Amino acid sequence: MVLLKRTNDELVSDLKEGKITVSVYGLGHVGIPLTIAWLLAGAKVIGVDIDENKVRAINSGRSPIREPGTEEAISKFVSEGKLKAMTDGREASLKSEVKLITVPVGLDNKKRADLSSLKAAAISIGKGLKEGDLVILESSVPPGTTRGFLKPILEEFSGLRAEKDFGLAYSPERIAEGRAIKDIVENYPKIVGGIGSESSRVASVLYSIVAKKGVILMSNDIAAELEKLIEGIYRDVNIALANEVAKLCRGLGLDFEEVRMASNSQPYCHLHKAGAGVGGYCIPVYPYFLINVAKDHGIRLKLTETGREINENMPKEVVKLISDGMNKLGLRKEATKITLLGLAFRGDIPDTRLSPTYDIVKELFRCKFGMIVVHDPVVEHDDELLKMGVKLTQNLEEAIRGADIIVLVTDHSTYKKLGASKLRKLSGKPIVVIDGRNILEVDAKAGDSLYVGIGRPWMSI
Repeated sequence: MVLLKRTNDELVSDLKEGKITVSVYGLGHVGIPLTIAWLLAGAKVIGVDIDENKVRAINSGRSPIREPGTEEAISKFVSEGKLKAMTDGREASLKSEVKLITVPVGLDNKKRADLSSLKAAAISIGKGLKEGDLVILESSVPPGTTRGFLKPILEEFSGLRAEKDFGLAYSPERIAEGRAIKDIVENYPKIVGGIGSESSRVASVLYSIVAKKGVILMSNDIAAELEKLIEGIYRDVNIALANEVAKLCRGLGLDFEEVRMASNSQPYCHLHKAGAGVGGYCIPVYPYFLINVAKDHGIRLKLTETGREINENMPKEVVKLISDGMNKLGLRKEATKITLLGLAFRGDIPDTRLSPTYDIVKELFRCKFGMIVVHDPVVEHDDELLKMGVKLTQNLEEAIRGADIIVLVTDHSTYKKLGASKLRKLSGKPIVVIDGRNILEVDAKAGDSLYVGIGRPWMSI
């Protein structure tokens, strides 16, 4: 019996007993954890990606990403014959009843959603789509994408009609790297919104088995698409507020972290941390999805626009502090060695996508600084820095030795253990320390070096 014709009880039992095959399009930071979550629920899974290296890695029992739990799970399920990967999206569609799309959707050069990867996945799925199948889009997209963009492609290439012949729903990923599998399986309810009642029913029943926290069923796919973007925009705007308050605290000679902690002791305040910039493939992207959709409807999201402007300006704020520190120590720009601590966009993960470190480097080059070194304890290689001619090292002593200015950009645990005095010792000369995360231990004293935080005043160390 085709998937959409099964009762709720049949769907539950068939998933648990391995009678449902799921194909996952896009084997990256979302697709791999999602694959494992469905395998844990009982499904058989076909992974699909255009990257042959990822496909080979999975078929040999290895994880193509660095994420806790993925290596062991992939090895186990491949050996049991429950997981395989391929590059042929049409074949995977033909051999599966459920198709999950997790391909990346970023921004084009006009800061509008780049749906090219989604289109390619949709065409391959449509060519193999069968009556009764279910397609679920998981990628974060502008509201209206599921029914306005994905649906017509699937219908064109399959000759079938959504909701009548096949199911179509939107269910956004809600994960943080470093705990992605647990987020899907244990931590959060799954958001589901179908284009019709049958699509919603089948998608929500299946996900009620995958996600232990259950399902929040939205009225439709557009509501589900919007909900996911709001999660990210809330954080972006909150961080922008934190960055503004941090700047004020620095000007008033106060410690932003002290003010933040006290403010958050009140249950209606949840002020986020300030920082050198906002990275990752989520928060810097989602506001533009919504800003552009709003403009298309004659609405301007002023607060969202302002929040993004503030956060995108933070790397320039860091470089301004670098220039101020250089002047305070009487350094010459052409002879100043700058060490940036951290390339990953968040602490203790190896993901560098849209890291503020890149923007800091570009701004330093624009301002004619030339001696730049980047250190990261968990990122071994980076093509973008290589193209810019910037050295990346995992040797902390090498990175800091002889540095004039040290900028902490990423809140890695390794860096939290450092004190400003230790950095001075490792450099071997008077330094300027710029704490882009307000996490270093500092003892103010009449020393030969200087410290400043994003939310802390200048002080001698």
